Amino acid sequence: MTDGPATDEAHLTSAHDRWVDRDAAVVWHGFTQMSCYAENQPVIVESAEGHELIDVDGRRYLDAISSLWVTTLGHRVPELDQAVREQLDRVAHTTLLGNGNRATIELAEALAPRVPVSEPHFLFASDGAAAVEQALKIAFQYWANQGVAGRTRYLALGGAYHGDTVGGISLGAGGFGTDVFDPLRFGVLRAPGYDDPGWADTAVSLITAHADELAAVVLEPLVQGAAGMWVTDPDSVERVGDACREHGVLLVADEVATGFGRTGTLFASEQCRLRPDLMCIGKGLTGGYLPMAATVATRRVYRAFLGPDLSEKTFYHGHSFSGNALAAAVARRHLQLLDEWDVLANVRERAAQLGLLLEKFAGERSGVVAEVRRRGLMTGVELAPPSDGLRWGRLVCAAAVRRGVLLRPLGDVVVLMPLLSSTPAEIERIVEVLGEAVDEVCGT
Repeated sequence: MTDGPATDEAHLTSAHDRWVDRDAAVVWHGFTQMSCYAENQPVIVESAEGHELIDVDGRRYLDAISSLWVTTLGHRVPELDQAVREQLDRVAHTTLLGNGNRATIELAEALAPRVPVSEPHFLFASDGAAAVEQALKIAFQYWANQGVAGRTRYLALGGAYHGDTVGGISLGAGGFGTDVFDPLRFGVLRAPGYDDPGWADTAVSLITAHADELAAVVLEPLVQGAAGMWVTDPDSVERVGDACREHGVLLVADEVATGFGRTGTLFASEQCRLRPDLMCIGKGLTGGYLPMAATVATRRVYRAFLGPDLSEKTFYHGHSFSGNALAAAVARRHLQLLDEWDVLANVRERAAQLGLLLEKFAGERSGVVAEVRRRGLMTGVELAPPSDGLRWGRLVCAAAVRRGVLLRPLGDVVVLMPLLSSTPAEIERIVEVLGEAVDEVCGT
């Protein structure tokens, strides 16, 4: 005889724990050591509402990282939901290789006056890394199509991150476990990153000295996000752009992370008075609804690829889902909402509020907060652990998640990326929870 009824072991675990087990059994998560996946208490999302994610146990989390920087106006936005439904009643996808689609054409027409690129043409892709890869190949072939020999190298910055394709990690400055791929990477000229006050002087000098061998200069305007939210001033970026123009070097602006309002203007290039020859966009393009990116080329670059049918000037590159109609429809409606809701004004107001709150937060924790770096709503809070291996960044983000705010670490830099439509109360909550989490983990 027993003291009570037998208990099914499955009922001793939460829905979350069961879903984590199912997840780990079949899914391989990027940038994640799967042997530790379950130990790090991942959030398993079932649904979302507005600015909050809802997990399989019904717990809610304020999405303070914009679902890895892609979501702009929140989740289940009625107007964006409707745009997808209406396009579904027409067609979900057709190929753009040799044919067109009304939804994609209308998106390109809507984007054309908004991007800081002269007489733009759009080559669509599915993600930012693919957009960068396209830009590299376009820049390379641009010179070949004109019979210019030797323009085969790229200049990139220290701390750069341009995605995980072979071209992207070649432009990138290492880290993120990429050393194992060094045999696959091609060499680039490397100027310092935004953590070096003299980065622009060095970049201009390298452009001047190596102009006849450079296919392009590639940079992230104003903010190097994955490097730990290192920021620079608009004048420095403008000087590098001027040097490219003076010496006839193509300039590629990687605005995958900085585009669509994150820095306070629709594109960071606008603050730098930058007119790139090629621009990469993605992440926030569809408001976070569907994967879509694009490489934007000036008419001058585009025309270098025109020639006879099936000629060697053709850009033989494309993706099966390039210009997906569903993504195009929701992206176009997203652009309209940015204007209708005056979203950029809210970004600037919330950014100013965030700056003041973080100044107070950091001042009260000078022993554990090394620096706060911010441009618009793109923010990195660098912690200062007294020794290696303490994993303060991960632990602080875990403590924030327990309080219902989703943050993400880059090493010991805690990333804050509030939604563009965040309210004043939500900004206060993010900083309040961050303070509580830092105090818990760092013992302040």
